[in-house]
Amino acid sequence: MITASIDGLGALTDRLGALPQTLAQRLAQEVERLGGVLRDRVERKLSGEVLQQRSGRLAGSIAVAVERNGLAIGATVSSDAPYAAIHEYGGVIPAREILPQSARALAFPWRGQQRFLKRVQLPAVTMPERSFMRSALEETAPDIRAALARAAFEAVQA
Repeated sequence: MITASIDGLGALTDRLGALPQTLAQRLAQEVERLGGVLRDRVERKLSGEVLQQRSGRLAGSIAVAVERNGLAIGATVSSDAPYAAIHEYGGVIPAREILPQSARALAFPWRGQQRFLKRVQLPAVTMPERSFMRSALEETAPDIRAALARAAFEAVQA
């Protein structure tokens, strides 16, 4: 009869049992960091790389939300600016008529003079696609994959 014993079996079992939680915590930290990196890249694209910044409202509206569901974690980079989608994907803004709301006429400067009109007809405008979110994700995707793989490796090695 052959008898074998493994020294440290209890410690190994404890370490392997804690591995999913350790891995999830390390990946959660990295996902939060990478969400910020991606947000910063999107904001740089909105500061002249893709769109010229006017008020800064679109860049200021870029937000990162980190969602956790058990051991799963994800990050979403989004904007609540109403015109973000038309810049990201392009499209057509339909023709429309502008009427005064609280006065009898619209007032605005035009060619150096103050003008008053009862209505203004705006033509349809075709907006070109100027991706700032999808292109930022595409550019940073290799770095994101590498950082997540590195974080997983470090968690397993710890």
